[in-house]
Amino acid sequence: MTLDPIPHIDPVMTILVPAVMYFSVGYMFGGAKPVPVQYHRLRHPLRDMMLVAIAGPLSNFLLAMLFLSIMKGLVYFAGFGFDEVAVQVMEASFRWNLLLAAFNLIPIPPLDGSRVLTWILPASLRAGYNSLERFGMILIVALMLFGPLGAVVFDIMLALGRFADYLTGGPW
Repeated sequence: MTLDPIPHIDPVMTILVPAVMYFSVGYMFGGAKPVPVQYHRLRHPLRDMMLVAIAGPLSNFLLAMLFLSIMKGLVYFAGFGFDEVAVQVMEASFRWNLLLAAFNLIPIPPLDGSRVLTWILPASLRAGYNSLERFGMILIVALMLFGPLGAVVFDIMLALGRFADYLTGGPW
């Protein structure tokens, strides 16, 4: 495990797909190599994989709350205006982390939400559901371009944003 981003670069998902999408549809979408988990070290592999998977969206949500708190502090205590760069950076960081948390909660393999759903599903459905992983990225891109996935992610973002606003004291 390392904080160095270089080992996490996947040539296709980190470089090729974002470049093609940027030049074809005007926005980027990509990914990185999955974080390796040694299943044999987990006491309860199914449950513990769910806990490992939920750590990503949870950390994005906690970061979003941190950036929102800093933004509110800058505006309400330090006298910064909403049009100042520091406030705009905090707001953008807040929104990007909400987007990452919401997107990763979607229960389509290989996203983190699928690991949570795998834990919830009855044993008879798990294998079939997990077999979708090889088509997962195609499914995600297709649903983002032609289906309701963008709207679902946006709705989750709004709900998480309201919850973060509530947890940080609401509108001050």
